[in-house]
Amino acid sequence: MELNENARVDTSQVDDRRGSGGGGGGMGIPIPGGGGRGGIVGIIIAVLVALVGGGFGLNAATNGGGSEQGDNTSLEQKCSAEDALKQLDCRNTLYVNSIQAYWRTAMPEVFGEQYQPSKTVFFSQNVSTGCGAADSGVGPFYCPADDLVYIDLTFYRLLADQLGAEGEFAQPYVLAHEYGHHVQDLLGTEAQMRRQQQRDPQNANALSVKLELQADCYAGAWAKNATGTADEGGQKIFKSITDQDIQQAIDTAEKIGDDAIQQRSGRPVNPDEFTHGSSEQRKQWFTKGFSTGDPKSCDTFGSSQ
Repeated sequence: MELNENARVDTSQVDDRRGSGGGGGGMGIPIPGGGGRGGIVGIIIAVLVALVGGGFGLNAATNGGGSEQGDNTSLEQKCSAEDALKQLDCRNTLYVNSIQAYWRTAMPEVFGEQYQPSKTVFFSQNVSTGCGAADSGVGPFYCPADDLVYIDLTFYRLLADQLGAEGEFAQPYVLAHEYGHHVQDLLGTEAQMRRQQQRDPQNANALSVKLELQADCYAGAWAKNATGTADEGGQKIFKSITDQDIQQAIDTAEKIGDDAIQQRSGRPVNPDEFTHGSSEQRKQWFTKGFSTGDPKSCDTFGSSQ
């Protein structure tokens, strides 16, 4: 993967709530000392169970505030410098720019609906959201109550160090998945799924899996089209995306499958407890989105697989 150094990093698509100076880059994910999950392994499993999903145990029906406002001053200065693309937060901002540029075109073309932009909130340790209070332990998430994506960027260290998902393209894959949830929210898919869960609670997990796999597929569709995305001035955001980059996304998808997480936690694999999909399913649906490049191919709700 090669980003275009001439592309403008649009920091207006991010709300930096990491504190003055854009801090938090040196902070690790907080490890609770005595919870029921037990130390470092417990928090890893807690994070991974929630990884790249839509709710993360937060009550989306509860208005938890989310009225905080970030200060993008430091981020704007950093991301306008010549070495901007060496900075983790600037690269992630550019990934967000690419993902939203794709959906701004694809959503009306494919679904006949206008895309409504959403900001990504960079936070450190704790954050107030429209879905309630959250901390780094919940992993990256999308909150449908305030239409925002949230991420503590230190999460990527956990993803690399604990799961071996070290490739750079794991990062835009995670963000593209979360924006897949935003698209579902705009199209009404998420709300329809929640109503189905209420009518049929015995199949709540299976419906959740379908939602998550569709977001994986949407991420694959973005990846296929990412080299065609451009900043507002027409500069291409990516110079290239290689087969190795796509494999990094697939490897990440496999490592965060429900069965892989259950095995890592020392529990037997139980498909009835799946909420995000198995490793094979996540790989399959990301690959389908990528191979077709068409979000309409991502009809997980109409698929028996």
